[in-house]
Amino acid sequence: MPTLQESFEELKSRVKPKQAAGLDVLVQFEISGDPGGTWHVVIKDGNFHLSEGSASAPNLTLQISSQDWFDMVAGRKSSHMLFLTGRLKVKGDTLLSMRLASLLNI
Repeated sequence: MPTLQESFEELKSRVKPKQAAGLDVLVQFEISGDPGGTWHVVIKDGNFHLSEGSASAPNLTLQISSQDWFDMVAGRKSSHMLFLTGRLKVKGDTLLSMRLASLLNI
């Protein structure tokens, strides 16, 4: 199983600069379980910058268990289905969450 850092690096490789053009967002990921932790990503002008820890004012916060996180990144579960079943919680800009799912192919 990859580490959380590796799973985020996998997401970074999926960002398509044309799709991310014009975006200037701060997204926080709160991952529970083992391994777990809080990470945040700045997506700005097609760039994807990852940092461990909390963000001061995220546009969007996603809460998910580590097992569901790894399944989602690997494509075994969709973010849409996890959201509909209450296993992925979204705080903040829900329209941004849909755009993010498309951008990251999750």
